[in-house]
Amino acid sequence: MPADANTEILLDAEAQDLLFRNARTANAFTDEPVTDAQIQAIYDLIKYAPTSMNQQPLRIVLVRSQEARERLVGHLTDGNKEKTAKAPLTAILAADFEFHESLPRVYPRFPQAKDLLFSERSVREQSAAFNGAIQVGYFILGVRAAGLAAGPMTGFDAAGLSKEFFPEGDHRVLAVVNIGKPGENAWFARSPRLDYEEVVTSV
Repeated sequence: MPADANTEILLDAEAQDLLFRNARTANAFTDEPVTDAQIQAIYDLIKYAPTSMNQQPLRIVLVRSQEARERLVGHLTDGNKEKTAKAPLTAILAADFEFHESLPRVYPRFPQAKDLLFSERSVREQSAAFNGAIQVGYFILGVRAAGLAAGPMTGFDAAGLSKEFFPEGDHRVLAVVNIGKPGENAWFARSPRLDYEEVVTSV
């Protein structure tokens, strides 16, 4: 068992390493394709992420065609363009502001929530962005659980990218994630993490 494996965690040390300690943001990938079956397996795992009132606002667009890839890359910052153009798969993760339309089905214990709590667009936007961000984190963990590397990015023109892929105006792009097997020199050096005592207090 690795010296830093946490024996208070129920996951075995190998799983702890896969999901957390050895996982990095990948910046280079091999040419090995990422299949639809792999992405479906990832989604079938991460769909259980906790969201307020089971909102599930995350929407995922898989960028596979060259035409769509070029449209995507045009909205990225310069440092993200080349690695995204070469990644075997890129996912656009967005928050759907119309998530409330599904609430009577996904939150049947309070079907009135759709109209009582989320009739105002501004309320939906705030809630979708927060809960969608939770789902983004779980999506990254799901990619790692599948034995793949994730390269999440926020360096993009959010308004432009949202308009490009969601022209109806009901979504906001939260993150862009390159996905694949890590290639040569995929990682930057591990950056420091804050210590427990710097983050956790008791009251």
